[in-house]
Amino acid sequence: MAGVIRRLDEAVVNRIAAGEVIQRPANAIKEMIENCLDAKSTNIQVTVKEGGLKMIQIQDNGTGIRKEDMEIVCERFTTSKLQTFEDLSSIATYGFRGEALASISHVAHVTITTKTADAKCAYRASYSDGRPKAPPKPCAGNQGTQITVEDLFYNITTRRKALKNPSEEYSKIVEVVSRYAIHNSGKSFTVKKQGELVADVKTLPNATILDNIRVVFGVNVSRELIEVGCEDQKLAFKLYGYVSNANYSVKKCILILFINHRLVESTALKKAIETVYAAYLPKNTHPFLYLSLEIAPHNIDVNVHPTKHEVHFLHEDCIIESIQKHVESKLLGSNSSRTYFTQTLLPGLPASTSDLKASGPSPSHEAGERVYAHQMVRTDSKAQKLDAFLQPIAKAPPASSSSSSSSSSSAPSAARPSGGATGACGSAELGDEEMLDALAEVEPKEAEKMETSAVGAEAEAGGEAEGEGEGEAAPRKRPRVNKEEELTAGATPKRRVIKLTSVRELREEVTEKNHKGLQEMLQNLAFVGCVNPRWSLVQHHTKLYLLNTSKLSEELFYQILIYDFGNFGVLRLSSPAPLYELAMLALDSEESGWSEDDGPKEGLAEFIVDFLRKKTEMLEDYFSVEIDGEGNLTGLPLLLDRYVPAMEGLPMFILRLATEVNWENEKDCFRDFSRECARFYSVRKEYTLDSDTQPQVTLTPSNTRYTLHSRQATHATGNTHAKQHTPHVTLMPSNTHHR
Repeated sequence: MAGVIRRLDEAVVNRIAAGEVIQRPANAIKEMIENCLDAKSTNIQVTVKEGGLKMIQIQDNGTGIRKEDMEIVCERFTTSKLQTFEDLSSIATYGFRGEALASISHVAHVTITTKTADAKCAYRASYSDGRPKAPPKPCAGNQGTQITVEDLFYNITTRRKALKNPSEEYSKIVEVVSRYAIHNSGKSFTVKKQGELVADVKTLPNATILDNIRVVFGVNVSRELIEVGCEDQKLAFKLYGYVSNANYSVKKCILILFINHRLVESTALKKAIETVYAAYLPKNTHPFLYLSLEIAPHNIDVNVHPTKHEVHFLHEDCIIESIQKHVESKLLGSNSSRTYFTQTLLPGLPASTSDLKASGPSPSHEAGERVYAHQMVRTDSKAQKLDAFLQPIAKAPPASSSSSSSSSSSAPSAARPSGGATGACGSAELGDEEMLDALAEVEPKEAEKMETSAVGAEAEAGGEAEGEGEGEAAPRKRPRVNKEEELTAGATPKRRVIKLTSVRELREEVTEKNHKGLQEMLQNLAFVGCVNPRWSLVQHHTKLYLLNTSKLSEELFYQILIYDFGNFGVLRLSSPAPLYELAMLALDSEESGWSEDDGPKEGLAEFIVDFLRKKTEMLEDYFSVEIDGEGNLTGLPLLLDRYVPAMEGLPMFILRLATEVNWENEKDCFRDFSRECARFYSVRKEYTLDSDTQPQVTLTPSNTRYTLHSRQATHATGNTHAKQHTPHVTLMPSNTHHR
């Protein structure tokens, strides 16, 4: 038979709800302290008997309760803190549900004595089950409110039996009052047992937070605290508090956390901060933490727990991570010293010689005890580098017995290191300009030696029979090596300094548009992989990002062109590419947008060739774009070592140089050229797709000019150009030279 659903009696409903809100005496005191603070009290006194089970009395000097409101003050859902549900999004007080006094009155006998500032006297009323037993009676009293709670849980036998240890309940009451006293500096808190003359906790109205911590937890804690504070406008939070340094630790973590001035608990924040301290404190020890976190009211939900000891707020993970980093930075800055306590010897007792250790190396190591490789520890990666083991091998100078040979070799020896340790030191001390001067002196001497190389070779072939003395005295001639092959960093020509105002302004534009956050991410990212030719996946901290490879590479090459202006190497074409043919290829493509109204393509192509030939000197000097006298492109700038741009974009690059660049204004010219060049060099989707899925555009010479054709389309139509085995136009990087 199905059970009958009945409506519960209102007294039963209220008693069940009261058991959720008031779980023990400490919860009742917490609710009443928050009411006192909402009433702008500056002096709160708590008196307890038998752990709060027999009697709780709390008195404040706040605004008091009006006589008209005393009739409904202990009814459920009666409050002065809000009127509509939307007010919860901006609530700034502790209470908002109006359940505290109502819940207490359903499980205890409550007496309220209160007086407002404009009242002539105080009024007193007793309550049971949310209603007054009799109308309020006038009496003598100070401004504020005094609430007396007697026989807590008298009508809930099971709960009363579970709370049978008054000492434990009193310690929890002291803990709650102490935490509110620490947070509310400038207000006086007192808590004591009934009949006792000395209070267990008493704070002064003019005390600071640090003073209150000293009163509650002792001087050993207060002297080891670090002040913390941070603010984040983006996450809309502000943090202030004190944390212990590496010198202090306790067996159990003490976290006093207030969020928007509410005493709450946060397991996630507690674990995050304890993780930081794990690197500083001994094992199984924990820190002391007092943190006051203020979050925008519209980002926090306070109505998630009956006792309000938990709250939920937006961006919780990000806020906790930010707090964790700030606390860690404070600990790093305060870890310069550690305090250790030692036991002094009693007077008259000699020190044990067995406990004394020499400060120098132990005798076993002095005796030559071997230290194995696996016992060695590298403590600092900066202390030694592999470069120290890669010094160049210095050759001994050739022996010279005649004055003529020694005089002839004096100049080169002055320019070059002599060898051995001295040579190594000399090469290290030479600067860039000295190395260039030394190279300039060496080259003429090498040229003179090359003139006598044939004679030297004959002398070596037949000079063995002439005598050992002369054969040893004459230095052997070194075969000439290609200058470009033995070019080293020390002999690299000097970088040209560009002082053009337009270039400087373009560099300043790049600097002004710099985004610090994006720059930091690009400097410290970890490359994960390529999603496709256009997108790449990277990781920064704990987040993954998709990067547009085309846009990123285009911006990279633009900034290279601006900052290395006039100092580019040259990429040599394996065979010159006629500008006329490149222009015709570009005009034949749909991307050019050519129409019959623009005139014949041949005339436009000839105009492009003549126009660019007039700019040859400037293009070669500033951008390393080389065009010969016959109108052929022979070189392109080398922007990245061992990187060759996709040659499929070369025809459009030539066309856009003549049509999209403002050649009249210097600054606009440099900017437009750099943009077009960066676009040509960038990693572009249309030139990086797989050949099996997309027609591949190649550049192949025909009888009279170059044509663009698709390999897939060619095989389908039988185009004769695809059957020719003529070489494709490719770019081969020549030996790089800087201007």
